[in-house]
Amino acid sequence: MSTTGNHDSTAAGRPAAPPPAPRRRRRNRVLGALAVLTLLLGIGLMAGTYYVDSVPTPTDLTLPESTTVYYADGKTPMAKLGAENRTIVPYDQMNDSAKQAIVAAEDRTFWTNKGIDFGGVLRAAWSNVTGGQRQGASTITQQYARVAAELKGVTYSRKLREAVIAWKLDDKYSKENILGFYLNTVPFGRGAYGIEAAAQAYFGKTVRRDAPADKQLTKAEAMVLCAMVKQPEADPDDPEGSPGYDPRRNAKARQNSIERWAYIRDGMVKLNYLSPQEAANLAYPDTVRPNDPAARVSGLDRPTGQVVNHVLSELRQTDPFKGKPAEYLRDGGFSIVTTVDKRVQDAAEAAADIRRDSAPEAVRGQPRNWQAALVAVEPGTGRVLGYYGGNAATGADYAGWYYDDEGDARGYGQHPPGSSFKVYDLAAAVQQKISVKQRFDSPDTKEFPASGRTKASPNGPIRNAEHAACQPNCALWEATVASLNVTYFELTEKLGLNKVLDLATRAGIDSMWANEPGNPQPRRIELRGHPGAETAPHFSTEAGIGQYGITVADHANGMATLAAGGKRAEQHFVRSVTKGEDTVYSERLVQTDLGLDAEALNQVNWTLRRVKAAELDNGWDSAGKTGTWQAGQSTTQNVHTWMVGYTGALAAAVWLGSTDGKPLRNKNGSYEVYGSNAPGPIWRQFMERATAALKLDPDKYRFDAPKFPDDKPSPTAPAPSAPPTTTRPSSAAPPPSCEPAPCASASPTGRPSPTRSPRPSPTRSSGPPRTPPPPG
Repeated sequence: MSTTGNHDSTAAGRPAAPPPAPRRRRRNRVLGALAVLTLLLGIGLMAGTYYVDSVPTPTDLTLPESTTVYYADGKTPMAKLGAENRTIVPYDQMNDSAKQAIVAAEDRTFWTNKGIDFGGVLRAAWSNVTGGQRQGASTITQQYARVAAELKGVTYSRKLREAVIAWKLDDKYSKENILGFYLNTVPFGRGAYGIEAAAQAYFGKTVRRDAPADKQLTKAEAMVLCAMVKQPEADPDDPEGSPGYDPRRNAKARQNSIERWAYIRDGMVKLNYLSPQEAANLAYPDTVRPNDPAARVSGLDRPTGQVVNHVLSELRQTDPFKGKPAEYLRDGGFSIVTTVDKRVQDAAEAAADIRRDSAPEAVRGQPRNWQAALVAVEPGTGRVLGYYGGNAATGADYAGWYYDDEGDARGYGQHPPGSSFKVYDLAAAVQQKISVKQRFDSPDTKEFPASGRTKASPNGPIRNAEHAACQPNCALWEATVASLNVTYFELTEKLGLNKVLDLATRAGIDSMWANEPGNPQPRRIELRGHPGAETAPHFSTEAGIGQYGITVADHANGMATLAAGGKRAEQHFVRSVTKGEDTVYSERLVQTDLGLDAEALNQVNWTLRRVKAAELDNGWDSAGKTGTWQAGQSTTQNVHTWMVGYTGALAAAVWLGSTDGKPLRNKNGSYEVYGSNAPGPIWRQFMERATAALKLDPDKYRFDAPKFPDDKPSPTAPAPSAPPTTTRPSSAAPPPSCEPAPCASASPTGRPSPTRSPRPSPTRSSGPPRTPPPPG
């Protein structure tokens, strides 16, 4: 019986000197008579309240039960959610170890009493009123009744009502039903409620009888656990003197545990659960795990805590969970199987967590303001296989954004993609039958009056950040490999920004962030479900060269669409949700076509395979693109760097930037930090290790070569297929390149906006304003 709930407390105050012995005897007789009278009156009161008192019963009382989040294999736990660490196991699925040990520990007459131990109550009454040790005299049924009725306080009226309820329950429900509920209910310490959570917390085992024998809780181990029920936690007022029964807490607690274990062992013999010989051969187990307080965090203190945030956000938008309180999902005892493959996740964390020794040498030991993010998506399904946006659920999410329990948008995952966005311009071009061998006028600088980029404008003409051997006249594929801004700005004008945004949206870019006059924070523009002609006015032509923020997650999904032969799938984190034997939710795999024919896709792949940073050393065909965005007006210092790309089996996007908005500067003091030498090594290491871990055959994922039917390009670009879309001129304060405040400490969660919405809204702000940069 628990000292925290089963024993009545002693009266306050220091007692006077004891009276002479004859007076004590007379007093005890009087008090004893009063106790018996009280008991008899109580029995009469029981009869009067038996049919009117009510209590939640084992069939109608819902217990908070931990929801477990699993990796994609459905077996490996990622996190455990809920106010109480509890996993309910039905009585008939438990092995006998805990059933027998708890009866021997707490109520040896359980199987024969009527829910009330009248002899114990009488002894408790006598002891309590005659100055002996206060006693609770609670059977297992009474203890259950107390929990079920949420009875609090230590009073005789409470004791009486508890007995009434126990009597009633015992008359109506089977002993098995009551014992099963009790074992799933009581606390065992270490934050574990119920025998299954306790078995896992103390021994890493289970009480399920269908588990392998070596994984099941033994009788000796169950006896250790059932000793805990007497006092699950140390007395906070005297933790050293009254430490409870966790043998790993201190020496006294261990001794308490051993003595209580011996008491339970003797009870097991008396109840014929053990023979005397079996008891003699039984050894106290010294295999109790150390108490790890961090384990109570339930996995949210790891990088996959960010995955859990997205999982919960995604499920809140589905019919089974929409409009339900947060506790319904967290405390509902659900089993959530995510799309995240542990092998891929391990590779993502090893590469993108640049504080680890496992990260590529190029990014290890760099300044503390360096931060990376990585998202990997499975082509054709949209399943997120790996996600690294930060190191904990409560930290800033640099890879994406999600809705929290209150419907508020959180996360800091949007960054200007720079030249990595040009993959969508390229795809839009070949969709419009512009060959990648088509040549463009490609000087170092060029004016574009229609877009407000002239020598007389505040931002001046467009200039290339790099120089290529093909200049001043380059094929589109050459301009892609060299990331020539002049070529791609002209391409965006000729195609029309609406067509570029249409293509990017269909590929996977659901949101883009824009600055607006009078709004101090960039605002999220919902691209998904809106035609480019509708969203283009929010942006200038600079969108085509990556000036406006997008998320790492969206960019990864765009790469997955190209990897899947132009078949876009909805990016998601959840494969299934079950409760017991019932399936509550299952993923729905739906593809939409990007609208590129085979030749167009082959030309895109052929071009992106020529990007040196995208080459892998493991025999896989791979394609990709780097990108940077400069700091302020600088042409040599960058705040954001990217590497995105794919094989036929895996797509990934990597961002590396600064957390404080300052230019990236390496440990040697150099500002030469680019997509190729910072996120590039992260991407390559991840792709090589992840594809190796997945054990896929690269020969099954080869890219086809294009045929180039129009292999006679003219010296200049063709006329535009449609008039340029009128967009906001770049002189109207283009969006800046970084968000200094949230990069450092916008809020503990990296919250992008105080506005609330139950589902993604067409606009969403994310972070404070940034200083306007030139395109890069």
